[in-house]
Amino acid sequence: MSEVIEKLLYSESHEWVRREADGTVTVGLSDHAQKALGDVVYVELPEVGSEVNMQDEVALVESVKAASDVYTPISGEVLAINDVLADEPQIINESCYDNGWLFKLKPADEAELDSLLSAAAYAEQTEE
Repeated sequence: MSEVIEKLLYSESHEWVRREADGTVTVGLSDHAQKALGDVVYVELPEVGSEVNMQDEVALVESVKAASDVYTPISGEVLAINDVLADEPQIINESCYDNGWLFKLKPADEAELDSLLSAAAYAEQTEE
């Protein structure tokens, strides 16, 4: 069974969102997603400063099994990317909720966060 963190929000496409104290959000791949992908070997992240819209394809994660698009769970401006993943993409497998985060956003519309799944709802979705 995949790990689901209670304080996070989740998208149906298996990204997690953590609200930060400064009003930004951090986005990553869920444990369910990284397990389904298998060993991650390459990550392509969005450009810092780019504007993204909810459910845009913004990143690519390649594993030994498949390549998978990453969708932005909310609209906003990309403030930072996890540069470490360029040389060590396997961190997503090792620590998807901590060191394996993908990018940080300044939300364009905080109300979009309300459309995301709670941890309980996401856990129920991934059990099916």
